[in-house]
Amino acid sequence: MLKVLFFARTREELACSGLELHWPDTGLDLYTLQEQLCAEHGQSWRDILTQDNMIRAVNQKVVNDNCQLNDGDEIAFFPPVTGG
Repeated sequence: MLKVLFFARTREELACSGLELHWPDTGLDLYTLQEQLCAEHGQSWRDILTQDNMIRAVNQKVVNDNCQLNDGDEIAFFPPVTGG
């Protein structure tokens, strides 16, 4: 099982706080998961999840590139944090 979480503005724009997905029989990487979510949920999800500044984390560690996912992983998508 993969746990996918959406935070802040991303959660609001997708109208979804998270999903639990069954682990596939074959290996899955972060880019494939993102593409699967976009294909299943439509263009609005693609527009949001593929933004250049979207932050992605696997098991609470920010990743800047693709990575292999494992059963039980937690994947998070969130916009960059701004402050004043």
